Order: sequence, then structure tokens, then C-alpha cells
Amino acid sequence: MTKNLTLYTGNVMKALTYKEIERQDFVDNAISNLLQYLNPADKAIGWDIEMIGDIRDVIAEWMIERLNIRDEQKFYPYLDESTSRLA
Repeated sequence: MTKNLTLYTGNVMKALTYKEIERQDFVDNAISNLLQYLNPADKAIGWDIEMIGDIRDVIAEWMIERLNIRDEQKFYPYLDESTSRLA
């Protein structure tokens, strides 16, 4: 099965590659796993993409803006709607 995310902007079609989607999945799953690991309660924390996204944003701020060790596209690939190419 091929995974990709396609964004249509006018006559231009853009899509994340399988590798980029794998990277997104890796980051989101790593954050979810970290939450489970740090959770002192007996009750598991359910998958909550909004919470994962909030945590991802903080991690990205540190890695990209403060520490300058990763660019945004390499940390968490995304489609840039303002251009005809991927950001």
C-alpha cells in the first residue's frame, strides 16, 4: 500500500513522499510513546493528535529555532500551500 498526502492548489498537485510520511509517523509515535513512558498513572493516555501536535510544536521550536540543529522540513515534513513546490 502506498501512502501519500496530496494537496491540490489550483492546477498544481503536491504530495508528501512515503519517506516524508514515515518521518511524520515516527515523530508523532515517538511523542506518544514518550507520554506513555512518563505517565505515572495506571491509566494509559489515549492517542490525541491535538496534544501530540502541541508537544511537537514545542519540540520543533527548541530543535529548529533555539538550538538550530534541524530545519523544519526535515524535522516534520509538510506541504507548503503558498508555493507550487514542497516547502
